[in-house]
Amino acid sequence: MKFTAEKTYPTKIATVLVDCSTVNDAMSVIRRASLAVTIGGVHVGGTPPRAAPIMVQSMTNTDTADIEGTAQQVKALARAGSEVVRVTVNSAEAAAAVAPIVERLAQLGAEVPLVGDFHFNGHKLLHDHPECAAALAKYRINPGNVGRGSKRDPQFAAMIETACRYEKPVRIGVNWGSLDQALLTRLMDENSRAAEPLSATGVMREAVVLSALESAARAVELGLPRERIVLSAKVSGVQDLIAIYRSLAARCDYPLHLGLTEAGMGSKGIVASTAGMAVLLQEGIGDTIRVSLTPEPGGDRTQEVIVAQEILQTMGLRSFTPMVIACPGCGRTTSSYFQELAQSIQSHIRHRMPQWRTQYTGVEDMTVAVMGCVVNGPGESKHANIGISLPGTGERPVAPVYEDGQKTVTLKGEQIAAEFQELVERYVARSYAPLEPDGRRPSASHAANQPPEPTP
Repeated sequence: MKFTAEKTYPTKIATVLVDCSTVNDAMSVIRRASLAVTIGGVHVGGTPPRAAPIMVQSMTNTDTADIEGTAQQVKALARAGSEVVRVTVNSAEAAAAVAPIVERLAQLGAEVPLVGDFHFNGHKLLHDHPECAAALAKYRINPGNVGRGSKRDPQFAAMIETACRYEKPVRIGVNWGSLDQALLTRLMDENSRAAEPLSATGVMREAVVLSALESAARAVELGLPRERIVLSAKVSGVQDLIAIYRSLAARCDYPLHLGLTEAGMGSKGIVASTAGMAVLLQEGIGDTIRVSLTPEPGGDRTQEVIVAQEILQTMGLRSFTPMVIACPGCGRTTSSYFQELAQSIQSHIRHRMPQWRTQYTGVEDMTVAVMGCVVNGPGESKHANIGISLPGTGERPVAPVYEDGQKTVTLKGEQIAAEFQELVERYVARSYAPLEPDGRRPSASHAANQPPEPTP
């Protein structure tokens, strides 16, 4: 029997395409509306479509009393793309160092807002060091660690009153490792009397949510404007994180800071943070994020910033730096050359991006393809803004380069990596409009340019 595809499939294919389009529309991210908060000039939250972009923040792991060491790490984090940086303020020496750190950052050209992380003695440090209270852009208060028993309310009140005096926003950051035990006991007692009691996990989740909401309500009672409050609820379990933030998002309109606390090291920390935050971000929940990675001994603290940016960029929520598309390698790519080139290009882009960001508009949206053979190489290169297809095992020793879908040149010899980097530099300079002298973006994201002339 003769099979005639033309008569059998067109209607079905059309139906599938319609269905896929519907699914795609349904999966677009609609940000949750929230109050708009300003942290040292950085905007957080707001009402879509005018809500601020989801902000990336990080935290130092230096001794804050070490002014130069802390300033240099803050500079590195800011250079990597952290828009707000948190520092530990746990002692008189640390509090005394905050204002000099801010001054040093100004000298280094890295004026990024600093958040003070306070626990236990924050009320005293803010009182004894008014220069610290004034220099910080925001205070982070953990309601479970501001005091015990009768001391809790006065100490929390003292910190909020200082925030009011200096007109500073506050992040009320609940952490399940330091929950308010009085609140937890109260909820457990109430739960034991309920007709349909929650599980122990359910009680814990509700305690985290209520700690944040009740603390925010108390701060407002003390005079802190609602537009100066950000909430967070840090837990280390992915399902707990999702459940708690869904509840918070439904029960308040404060901006929410996302982060999986104690996420861990390496791939575990990256995967866990991504798994938890990506679900919430896809649902429009989250106005700021931090990836709490434990660095390897002697490791680079800026890794947490890069991971946070990549979460947002791969989800299509923000653009930070050109994306390098590279194949994973297979038996056709037994040489490591394309891997080395991909790594080289990725490093080159990250190194150049801080400068590109000050020179050109739209360059963060660029895609660069580095492919290892002819199977998908030319196609992926054509889809990218600029791409190169390296020869696989047994293939002709040539590397065609595509720019905006057109083959422009074929590279050969020992200098392919350096020559391709130069082509990337030329592509950026030619394809992206220079920023205005005052740093403003021009009206168009790309310069009005023609595709490059193909080179034999």
